[in-house]
Amino acid sequence: MSTSTGSRIVVTGATGNVGTSVVRLLSEEPEVGSVRGLARRIPDWSPARTEWSAVDLSSQRTDLAEEFAGADAVVHLAWAFQPTHDPAVTWRTNVLGSIRVFEAVAAAKVPTLVHASSVGAYSPGPKEHAVDESWPTHGWPDAAYCREKAYLERALDTFERDHPAVRVVRMRPAFLFKRESASEQRRIFGGRFLPGQLARPDLLPFLPDIPGLRVQALHTDDAARAYALAVHSDARGAFNLAGEPPVDAELLGGMLDARPVRLPRTAARSAIAAAWGLHLLPASPHLFDAVLRLPLMDCTRARTALGWHPEHTATEVLAEFLHGMQQGAGARTEPMKGRKVG
Repeated sequence: MSTSTGSRIVVTGATGNVGTSVVRLLSEEPEVGSVRGLARRIPDWSPARTEWSAVDLSSQRTDLAEEFAGADAVVHLAWAFQPTHDPAVTWRTNVLGSIRVFEAVAAAKVPTLVHASSVGAYSPGPKEHAVDESWPTHGWPDAAYCREKAYLERALDTFERDHPAVRVVRMRPAFLFKRESASEQRRIFGGRFLPGQLARPDLLPFLPDIPGLRVQALHTDDAARAYALAVHSDARGAFNLAGEPPVDAELLGGMLDARPVRLPRTAARSAIAAAWGLHLLPASPHLFDAVLRLPLMDCTRARTALGWHPEHTATEVLAEFLHGMQQGAGARTEPMKGRKVG
């Protein structure tokens, strides 16, 4: 990387939950000379040494190689979660758009590609113990999100074979939350008309305890630090990123002072499927199926190879996020607009 003017980093999906944290962190690092954020809509927010380009990865009109020219690293975060009823649309952005990013990295001779994979890329796995990065990444085929993340893992296998000079890093984070992402994530998964004020302990006398609903969470800023460490290191390969402890009904019940009540998977799935079928809930029942099967991740490699560790516990992350939902928290980008409802 250049040492005279600092490194030049390009970030796709720079205005979303992860992108805003990565851009902010990179812009504050003395070894970074400039950050170029790519997003569909240029935000009313511009940290120091940051410039923006309006880019839609689902369109072939943009010359991505030109956007990447002279970059020391590309951090690829762009992802579309919706529309969940039309997976061809998300495939066009997430899979075909990502492949265009990979090809442009090679064409522009960018030496480092850091790609946002996910725990969702993993095949079904254990909930009692954690797995490392060697666990199979075939996803859960019924869920578009998992199917797309797993497909890109195979695409990167081919990319690494064909372009050995490019250092490829695959980040596989758990569910990522921060206060500023509360409104965006409520809209993506709960729907536009779910009031954030409902995230109050006094309104939740009991909590559904669904078999298999045991997952990991991580503060988005902690994930951003891992991305920055990967950019500036020589590490390559996959890295699990997650906070502790694992999140289940018992932990949430203690946080919300709510009593866990056992609910069969079939009953929970039927309710979600009905709401999704009526377009009342954006999150699909297929994603619910996948979440129940996701393995817990061991993050030893991130600690030893990157020197990374989360600064927030999962409990702290969720408390911050729930408070953000109540307040309608957001940020100064189009995807992250803050609203209590709507």
